[in-house]
Amino acid sequence: MKANVGGIDRALRIIAGLILIALALTGTIGAWGWIGVVPLATGLIGWCPVYPLLGISTCKLKQS
Repeated sequence: MKANVGGIDRALRIIAGLILIALALTGTIGAWGWIGVVPLATGLIGWCPVYPLLGISTCKLKQS
């Protein structure tokens, strides 16, 4: 599992996930808010399973 989610992408995923979960907890958007677990997890892990299928990577390549 190679990291494919970069810095800004990770931050946005974590923020969006936390907002959706908070809205679900307060009952504002109902149970659909729990879908926020997905962007939160992918942001924390730094890997998105859909990106390789689409050939996308927002993570900068490390120079060796």
